[in-house]
Amino acid sequence: MSSFSTTTTIYTLLLLLLLAAASSSLTAAAESPKPTPWPLQFHSILFVNFSGSLSLIDLWYDWPKGRNFNIIQSQLGELLYDLEWNNGTSFFYTLDSNKKCRSAQLEVGILRPNWLDGAVYLGQESVDGFLCNVWQKVDFIWYYEDVVTKRPVHWVFYTGRSIHVMTFEVGAVLEDAKWQAPIYCFEKKDTQTDIDVGYSEPQTEGVLRGSMQLSM
Repeated sequence: MSSFSTTTTIYTLLLLLLLAAASSSLTAAAESPKPTPWPLQFHSILFVNFSGSLSLIDLWYDWPKGRNFNIIQSQLGELLYDLEWNNGTSFFYTLDSNKKCRSAQLEVGILRPNWLDGAVYLGQESVDGFLCNVWQKVDFIWYYEDVVTKRPVHWVFYTGRSIHVMTFEVGAVLEDAKWQAPIYCFEKKDTQTDIDVGYSEPQTEGVLRGSMQLSM
């Protein structure tokens, strides 16, 4: 009887240990951090590096009014304005004497504030001096958020384009007059100076526009 009792006790302890381990795993999975939705309106300065090609982006996000604005300064290059609306309309232009402009009509609008819903949590990593929670979304983007402040710190696209968040002003709004594309963007195409969006397209891919499919 003593041997049977000892064996039963051992099996009982093993079962309890297995149940505890399973419960711990389920709890850990249930408690995985979720990415913080973007504020409805914010202003951010972004430093972009793509295979050594550097730029600064002055980003204005305004979800209530369905608009997003990237003002892109390439290193020792021109200043490019990328104005995007939630109806899929985009304008790419300069404000210098060349008066370059090109418009596009895309199938999707700007990112929703909760565009990171469904991202897979990968754990924590130190980036740019900040301890961050890290998520991956459909093998397209790796997103880093400060553990303490919940602000975005960094994100990387599958192309290797690397975005570093330099400032993040929640609630900042650009005045309405600045959202108006110049008049030459609405002139007939044969009188319009075209703009090479071969640069702007990959730039906006690294910020918002190119990841639109993630919000669908």
